[in-house]
Amino acid sequence: MSKSELFDFKFYEWEKKSHDRPFLRQPFGDRWEEYTWAEAGQMARKLATGLQSLGLRKNAHIGLISKNCREWIIADMAIMMAGYVSVPFFPSLKGEELEFLLDFGNVDLLIVGKIETWNDIKSHIPNELLMISFPHYQGCSLVNRGKKWFDFIDSYKPLQKPHVPKLSDLWTIIFTSGTTGNPKGVELSYLTLDQTKIITEQVNPLKVDFSGNNDFISYLPLNHIVERVVVEHICLRFGGTLSFVESIDSFAKNLKEIQPHVFFAAPRIWTKFQLGILAKVPQKKLNTLLKIPIISGLIKKKLKKNLGLTRARSTVSGSAPIPLTQIEWFRKLGIYITNGYGMTENCAICTQLDGRDFEKAASVGKPQCGVEVKIDETRKEVLMRGPYVMNGYYKNEKLTKATLVDGWLHTGDKGYLDDENYLYITGRVVDSFKTSKGKFIEPLTLENHFGGIKQLEEVCITGLGLPQPIALTQMSEIGKALPKEELRTLLTQKLEAINADLENYKKISTIVLVKEPWTEQNKILGPTLKIKRGNVEKMYASKYKDWHEDPQPVLFEK
Repeated sequence: MSKSELFDFKFYEWEKKSHDRPFLRQPFGDRWEEYTWAEAGQMARKLATGLQSLGLRKNAHIGLISKNCREWIIADMAIMMAGYVSVPFFPSLKGEELEFLLDFGNVDLLIVGKIETWNDIKSHIPNELLMISFPHYQGCSLVNRGKKWFDFIDSYKPLQKPHVPKLSDLWTIIFTSGTTGNPKGVELSYLTLDQTKIITEQVNPLKVDFSGNNDFISYLPLNHIVERVVVEHICLRFGGTLSFVESIDSFAKNLKEIQPHVFFAAPRIWTKFQLGILAKVPQKKLNTLLKIPIISGLIKKKLKKNLGLTRARSTVSGSAPIPLTQIEWFRKLGIYITNGYGMTENCAICTQLDGRDFEKAASVGKPQCGVEVKIDETRKEVLMRGPYVMNGYYKNEKLTKATLVDGWLHTGDKGYLDDENYLYITGRVVDSFKTSKGKFIEPLTLENHFGGIKQLEEVCITGLGLPQPIALTQMSEIGKALPKEELRTLLTQKLEAINADLENYKKISTIVLVKEPWTEQNKILGPTLKIKRGNVEKMYASKYKDWHEDPQPVLFEK
């Protein structure tokens, strides 16, 4: 078999030439522990030997459930070295969800790490399932089953001849977060992973230093395709240091300490950054300061440092739509956000818009290297094809055939291409709903009108069966700081301004400020911080009619 048919795992090169340089950095309060490339390699090789000693079937499925940490990367590499298939899970999964996926995903061994849900999930893990547990992290669950990390890996010698996968081999099965129905197991081959190098090598949107001078931060779930490809495997391929976040509470502190060269965030994170700045420096004052030449430079420098973006060569948004107003707001601070569009099914690679492409900032950019995009004229659905597309959905041939048609991936997103081949996303095919007037509403296009309202943190347009759509919203800290009637007056004025530019059937009848926070715990947000519209319907649909018929245009949920 020729080398061109095998996966070239670049980690082995960096393990040699950067053997004593920091690779994985884990925070413990104010203290950071480092593993060098050589140390991480030895641990991964020992774990690989241990995995091979267990008599698992060929191409066994190794489950991995943990928050991001150094052991996650080591375990992922070991699974690859041993010749098995990784099946990573969101660390926030409930017991019933994990039980279903362990069975459906035919998991042969489960590695349990840095989680807070052990007491909930342990009774849902079959007693006969082999288990390995990471070292205990303070503040997380104490996992009292399975083989202990160091006891296990220190019982074996490093694997001298790691498995070399064929490009056609299955690399991983990633279960999507399931905004609708049960999660789908996306099968990705080593070929898809290998081909992602084309993006960096040809256009280098992340401004990666090919000599290995790269500092990355890992905090979004590592089982999510973006974090896996854009952070973990970019670091493994091009070298550098990968630092982790200790907890949600320490995120801002850790980011400021790391000052990464590459920073990727979901729009919700950018919103929190923006609102955090405005809570300290009101917009009017900020506008004034940014108009003063010398002061402007100092303010931008200070804000970037406080955010942790002083050294950032690239700042990227993805996983959900980011409002144009937000991109423009950060641009005034000298932070140019690259907008990426992709999905698990295409290895997170479809289109991309450079943060300095001002004229097309409302789009998600042009197709990336090797990607073709077209629009299905019947449903206005975005279709793409290229070397990054999945093999299919695990154990779901029917859905695979419906999603992959004649080589084209049906994304489920609605959109259009302009005459320069820039792609604009207008929403999800399944999210469109019909009002009682028989008119279809695309929520995303209406939600974008709320992007500049700093008193609101989240907006969800809904109203199936109502004469007009309504907006369910979450207040930001800025909004919460205002007296209720002042906030009501302000939002009433904003709503009038929004509706003035909308066609009659799109005009929003009511803004509702709901009481309960939208979180992963109450299932309104998924693990990647996207709103699960179906769960919004379940929680609030019974109140829609009363809210719509209330004469007040802005309501506070009672």
